Amino acid sequence: MGFASPQDGSRALDLSDHESSGLPVTGVVETYPAHHVVPSHHHGRAHLLYAAEGVMLVQASTGQWLVPPTAAVWLRPHVEHRLVMHTPVRVYGIFVDEEVADGLPFMDGVLHVSALLKALIVELAQPIAGRSDSRRETLLSALFLEELGGQRPLPFHLPWPVDGPMQQVCASLVRDPAQVFSADDWAASLAMSSKTFHRHFRKGTGMTFGRWRQQLRLMSSITTLLGGAPITQVALSSGYESHSAYAAAFKKHFGVPPSKFLSTVYRP
Repeated sequence: MGFASPQDGSRALDLSDHESSGLPVTGVVETYPAHHVVPSHHHGRAHLLYAAEGVMLVQASTGQWLVPPTAAVWLRPHVEHRLVMHTPVRVYGIFVDEEVADGLPFMDGVLHVSALLKALIVELAQPIAGRSDSRRETLLSALFLEELGGQRPLPFHLPWPVDGPMQQVCASLVRDPAQVFSADDWAASLAMSSKTFHRHFRKGTGMTFGRWRQQLRLMSSITTLLGGAPITQVALSSGYESHSAYAAAFKKHFGVPPSKFLSTVYRP
């Protein structure tokens, strides 16, 4: 299945030309309205998702990532994923031949997008009919892969467990990140000891329950921030007791306070 059309979220665009083009790197660009959902699908090629405008959530079988305009999500070939648009989003999808992608040094996750990488993404997303297997295309692809391989990972990853009960816990938290159910409460609801619950949760996500929930709350809070809500309101609705507690956790995770994130990371 291919990159889904914004006119019909259940219909995939025909990417057969990309598969048969002979080019190691190809791309498309689409604009989606706020709240649009692209249903679960996968690609035969590795896939870089870049939102030049707006913020989207990528939910994949290997994790969930919140993607602002300064970052992109890298997915290996055949990884199932769906997209949720928190705002109007202009999305670039760059597809990399599977054999070429094997040489890149990272797994699925969010990467920084440098100014050069952004320019290359935009260029590579030009209609494939106007491109050919030329020296220029070879150099563009090579420079893209070189620049991509040098990007740093960013902390927008939310690991997703494969264990059934832990999946239920995480799904419930995603539906309501501010809920106050503690780890002990969850353990009791699943008829297991607190120690067993913590062990299963860490095994499934690689994180403690508290850290995973905090990361979810921070990622989810960005949607409310983008809506223009006061930071204190965002803090309380995200499960934090005060503006200062939220701001401190936000800065520790994202590297900047909420106010600076809005002015420098997100540009309407």
